[in-house]
Amino acid sequence: MDVAYLFYTAKNIRIPLCRADAGLVQELIPRGAARFSSPARYFLLDNTPENRRRLDSVFQNRLHVRVGETEDNSICIKNFIRSEDLLPRRSGGSVKPADPADGPESALSDRDCLALSVSPPAPFSDYWKEKLEAELRSRKYSLRTISVYVHYNKAFCRFLNKGPGEMTPEDVTAYLAHLDKRLDSSASAMNLAISSLKFFYSQILKKKIVQDHQRPRNEKRLPSVLSPGEVKELLAGEKNPKHRLLLMMAYSSGLRVSEVVALRREHIDIARKTVFVRSGKGRKDRYTLLSDRAASFLIDYFTVFNVREVDSWLFPGAEDSRHLSIRSAQRIFEKALKNAGIPKALSIHSLRHSFATHLLESGTDIRYIKELLGHVSIRTTERYTHVSRRNVLRIQSPLDNLMPDT
Repeated sequence: MDVAYLFYTAKNIRIPLCRADAGLVQELIPRGAARFSSPARYFLLDNTPENRRRLDSVFQNRLHVRVGETEDNSICIKNFIRSEDLLPRRSGGSVKPADPADGPESALSDRDCLALSVSPPAPFSDYWKEKLEAELRSRKYSLRTISVYVHYNKAFCRFLNKGPGEMTPEDVTAYLAHLDKRLDSSASAMNLAISSLKFFYSQILKKKIVQDHQRPRNEKRLPSVLSPGEVKELLAGEKNPKHRLLLMMAYSSGLRVSEVVALRREHIDIARKTVFVRSGKGRKDRYTLLSDRAASFLIDYFTVFNVREVDSWLFPGAEDSRHLSIRSAQRIFEKALKNAGIPKALSIHSLRHSFATHLLESGTDIRYIKELLGHVSIRTTERYTHVSRRNVLRIQSPLDNLMPDT
């Protein structure tokens, strides 16, 4: 990354070679803008509007950081010059230049300044992060969605090495191409990145740099499922009661991993054989099944693991105040899959897919399955008809007609 620190006083602008790309600042000399001081090892420019425009022209989208003196004499990192008008103002005004009578020796040294900025400021600064998070929270977006939106906006600015105010539609296209070619991202991940960028630039910066026609087509992938026998082997092979119950609940109730780890005792109604899912996907509440086998297991589990309070986590994490993480639940599934000797590339979400597929194969009406899964559209649930064997079993392969058993 090309980096240069610009030390501002009222009279001049110094560009020390400490952590600066000499090739960048040397471009200033042919333009008649900078003088190089060999003993002091820095470039010197008069602090004029014309020279500031020349600096902007030379550095363009490459990283350069303004360093000046604030009213309390501390060092202030101003981030990108071209984005200065978009940055938050400090209380008491912007950077106060040094007194014209002061020479470089009266200010903090360059190395002192750089020590206060161990790494260059991120293009997507904390200011923009807080703005984005506040806007998303005001609209009741989930914490997971907020985290994803911040991630993609940070990654976008980091990839282009530019501040948000400098982005163009061409930059969006370049970033999406990077996601596809370099990171081999799926269409759904790329669509999520587009949604993240579109929200930030349209709702916060009021810029239309993200267009709907840039969205890639989603792959038509079928869900991966386990057979009933494989589910039985998976559960039988898991000896840890807590881990076994987690897998059992994910399968028997058709829960998403984010839903199963967030279960509390109050969500389990053993008498009515129901599980209450609070704020599932889309912030929707719903009820789903509680199997007789899981209910019996839960009664013993509550006693053995001292799950007495109604608001106790069913699957607490390392700290009792927090539930088990999604990643930990995924590792539990992966370990159980390996121990059962099932040679399939699956995730814990496959237990939810298996729940829906097995219900469909047993003759359950697809409309009931839709409600149990919490789907908004029946079309989402219909994809399980493509992996169900209920009707396929009635069809005989032509090979069996040609070569019947003898």
